[in-house]
Amino acid sequence: MQKRSLKIAGHATSVALEPEFWKALENIATRRQLSLSALIATIDRQKEASLGRNLASQLRVFVLNDCKGLCDSHNQTTNEI
Repeated sequence: MQKRSLKIAGHATSVALEPEFWKALENIATRRQLSLSALIATIDRQKEASLGRNLASQLRVFVLNDCKGLCDSHNQTTNEI
């Protein structure tokens, strides 16, 4: 686990995630042309979709959903060929 300190909405917080999730979040942020902090703040603001999860869980689910979206998009493109 890697713990990182962040400021979200002016509040200091820390989040512990596996290195693979940090790398995935960095890649998503780059793809969306956002800083990692901006991406995490956006995810954190989506409280209604979090179903009571803590921030670390929200981030893991976000990465999973992003990967599923990429897979679905790839499969759709492959099926059109």
